[in-house]
Amino acid sequence: MSKELQENYVSLNISSPIWDRVFTVAPLVIIGTKEKQGYDLAPKHMAMPLSFGNYFGFVCTPKHHTYQNVKQTGEFTVSFPTPGQIVATSLTASPRRDDITKSEGIVSALATVPAKTMDIPLIKDAYLYLECELFKVIDGFEENSMITGKITAAHVQPDYLRISENDEQQQLMKYPLLAYIANGRFAQISETYNFPFPKDFKR
Repeated sequence: MSKELQENYVSLNISSPIWDRVFTVAPLVIIGTKEKQGYDLAPKHMAMPLSFGNYFGFVCTPKHHTYQNVKQTGEFTVSFPTPGQIVATSLTASPRRDDITKSEGIVSALATVPAKTMDIPLIKDAYLYLECELFKVIDGFEENSMITGKITAAHVQPDYLRISENDEQQQLMKYPLLAYIANGRFAQISETYNFPFPKDFKR
């Protein structure tokens, strides 16, 4: 195997973060937390299942209230919005104001529903809800941290539930997913294909 890259590739300068130089696909979720007498909702795209078990994690900075809220209460919610909820998702990123709490100024203006097992809101009509208790916080990714949680409850819209008898391509065509194209763009995913796994593949 050749040890040289193809000649037409561009080497990126890693003295600064590379992620603004390329496009990558990520999920887009809204993290909910309890904040003093109110609540906080914040969008995250560095978010993912952790292992094949019921664990979920997201990147956050200790400078943000989301981090401090989870550390204090030990729990958080996750809402997976649909493509039609991109404006509501964007609003959760609105900056805080000194004269009004985020709970009063932003969260109260959004359509939310309460979680089943904790006093934290979820975005109404999102297609998947997770309720998580804090598992561990891993600090040290420069100014960022990984917050991980164990899923204690999960709820899904029936139209998005995977059922073996369903045609998955048609299901996703009718009920598309929202993806974040980092940084700064989003996509509606509706056209999908079966992945060509090797014969007898097992994870």
